[in-house]
Amino acid sequence: MAKIRCFSGTPPPLALHKLFGVRSCSNIIKLDTRKKTCAGLNKERESESETPQILKLAVTGVTELLRLFSPSDQTSLQTQMDEFPPSTVDDVLRIIKSDYDNAYFVTGNFTSSIYDPNCSFEDPTIKFRGRELYARNLKLLVPFFDSASIVLQKIEKDVDSDTNFVRASWNLRTNLKLPWRPLISIDGSTIYELDEDYKIVRHVESWNVSAVEAVLQIFSFKFENLDG
Repeated sequence: MAKIRCFSGTPPPLALHKLFGVRSCSNIIKLDTRKKTCAGLNKERESESETPQILKLAVTGVTELLRLFSPSDQTSLQTQMDEFPPSTVDDVLRIIKSDYDNAYFVTGNFTSSIYDPNCSFEDPTIKFRGRELYARNLKLLVPFFDSASIVLQKIEKDVDSDTNFVRASWNLRTNLKLPWRPLISIDGSTIYELDEDYKIVRHVESWNVSAVEAVLQIFSFKFENLDG
């Protein structure tokens, strides 16, 4: 069995790696990073599978009804599609950070050029495909937010694995424009999976609460004045 050795100085030549199966510490760290990223994606999948099917159907149905009765607006989307074409992972990270700084989730305005047109989107309650559909779904939520904010807590990249990822951690707080003005507060993270052209092909959200707990916040009478 080949031994795994760590070198504190200059790593051994490539020929030694091939002949003796020697790995440097950096390679071990890369493998560990990749495992952590994959574990994060698996956690998102497990979270989705724990959501009751009836809740997923209800969220999908409400979303479809709102979309049916809302006007279609392709002008702003087309304008954003032509901006900031990414060419590196750092470009994507910078643009995502800028979108968070502009509170994209609670305004509906985001840089769509970094997304593949057929990108898949997932959170614990819904799963769909399509950049334009994502833009419309964001716009559907905006009228229901009151004094909303989404704060980026951390953003990092993983460029050591075969697939590039960007992970963002955030906090969403908003009252909803309902008579009892319920408070929605969710800590979450989003994994952005990139293809070889540095386009986002998969956008996966996970939350610190279950999908059921998140939906029940809508029906709670917990109110907090976020204007103050």
